[in-house]
Amino acid sequence: MKLYDETIRKMQELLGQGASRTLPIGETGWEDVSDRTMILRSEMAYELGGEQLPAIGCTIITADEKLAATDGITLLGEDLPKISRDVPYARVAVVRVDEGTLGEGEALYKAIRTLEYTRYHFYPEGFMMRVSTSKHKESVRIGSAALKKGLDFTKTGNRMISAFHKNPAVKAVRLYYVTQADFDYKMLESYVREAEDITGAIDHILKNLPMDCGVCSLQKVCDEVEGLRELHFHK
Repeated sequence: MKLYDETIRKMQELLGQGASRTLPIGETGWEDVSDRTMILRSEMAYELGGEQLPAIGCTIITADEKLAATDGITLLGEDLPKISRDVPYARVAVVRVDEGTLGEGEALYKAIRTLEYTRYHFYPEGFMMRVSTSKHKESVRIGSAALKKGLDFTKTGNRMISAFHKNPAVKAVRLYYVTQADFDYKMLESYVREAEDITGAIDHILKNLPMDCGVCSLQKVCDEVEGLRELHFHK
């Protein structure tokens, strides 16, 4: 499955610019909490991507081992304990899957969405995601009490990787966190929208909508993404 590979390469090139550091992989013992657990404003230390700041969340899938050979966490910017106010934020998860387990047609589309929805089944203590799918935003409230107990990106990152691995199709997860003030969030957001356009094109094809490429608003996407046109006409 090469549908998203070119987009991933561009994302990783952008994320590879500037200073970054690799965080440890392994069980941290950090607790998960109930999905009904809320962090009120009075209980939070700050918000990642709060107010009008960039707040980007993306899960993108590949079968190419070169793009996600093993589990890993990369941080660009300050870690949670060193942040004291609202900052811009991005989270990118490159998830490598066993291509043969995703299926074709509607099964493929459902498998892609299921992996994206992992973020809705991920509840580390003191780390409350706030997602707006219509605005493509993903901000996070950080709880003051959890921060004092030692919450950082190593702990929340390992919890998220564990959540992805509950899906038997997942072989590796490369997770990127960004809090860097001068990072090019607009460029990253354009790549996230590009990935969503590809997923939208898959859905469009599966709904048996008119196949006249000359009048289709997604023609440019199909022309540029390897595998989409084949999927289109196979359908």
